[in-house]
Amino acid sequence: MNTTTNGLSSWSCSSLKHSAAAKIGQTIAFSLIFVVSLVGNSLVGIIVYRTPNLRKPINFLIANMALSDLLFPIFSMSKQLSDLHADSWLIVGPLGQILCKLPAFLAEVSSIVSVQSLVLISVDRFGAVVVPLRSPLISCKLCPFFILATWIVAIAVASPNLFSYKLVENQEEVKCQNQWAKTFGEKSFVTYLLAGVSVFFYIPMILLVAVYSIILIKLKKHVHPGEQSANAEEQRTKSNRNVLKMAIAIVLAFFLCWLPAYTIVLIIQFLEPTSSIRSSCSFRAFSIFTYFLAFANCAINPTILFISSSNYRKGLKRLVN
Repeated sequence: MNTTTNGLSSWSCSSLKHSAAAKIGQTIAFSLIFVVSLVGNSLVGIIVYRTPNLRKPINFLIANMALSDLLFPIFSMSKQLSDLHADSWLIVGPLGQILCKLPAFLAEVSSIVSVQSLVLISVDRFGAVVVPLRSPLISCKLCPFFILATWIVAIAVASPNLFSYKLVENQEEVKCQNQWAKTFGEKSFVTYLLAGVSVFFYIPMILLVAVYSIILIKLKKHVHPGEQSANAEEQRTKSNRNVLKMAIAIVLAFFLCWLPAYTIVLIIQFLEPTSSIRSSCSFRAFSIFTYFLAFANCAINPTILFISSSNYRKGLKRLVN
């Protein structure tokens, strides 16, 4: 992705791309996300592991998201910072090829694992709220198998990136480029992209809206004004509401962060390479912003958890003390 930003229309894209201010600004922003994401998601995993009362399916799935979010800062952000400050790929040979392939592959794996985890969390909440008397839809015994399945599916879907991304020598420079057309054929990329975005973004988004709408309606009808609920039932309802707020906040953050990026990717596919819109500074600047927003989701998720969940805050205090 072109690392160009544009603040004023009178500035050229080229001058902004190479300006020290633009590089420093992007470096600080990506470094901040890197640190918050790395620390926050690591803490989430450790807290779930070390806190017995958090060892439930929903928290295992949250930890699964945290693990997938760690892939982003470790691989993708390091590549982004390298591209920002180096004109040529720094490492060549077999190791260079591996480091070229992994960021795109793991970025897609991370996104797909997160989406599947969000869907499974909604299924867990649906069972807890809508059909509480039935056995859990996702039990503690089955949860590891569901988590393993999210990774198998993600790796399988993202695997073409391991073949299409290659180091290309160009006028004494080495670039890491997506050579999809040469590897799989030009038309197949659009099909792959549309299928992937539909199955692992837009369809889950519609599904999650439907499931959480049903859950909210069920909770709203559960307790009527003047009704005296049993203490245990009242506590359970309160707990479900709190967990639901946290889950919905994570879902909203994910889709608000990723929607602009996926939309830009689709727009680019249907614009001619010579299109004035595609080559404009404002479009390039917005593309950078959407990429930054997608990265930011990795840091936002643990922040939401520690703000909205008293259990995670208590776990953090115990860990620190």
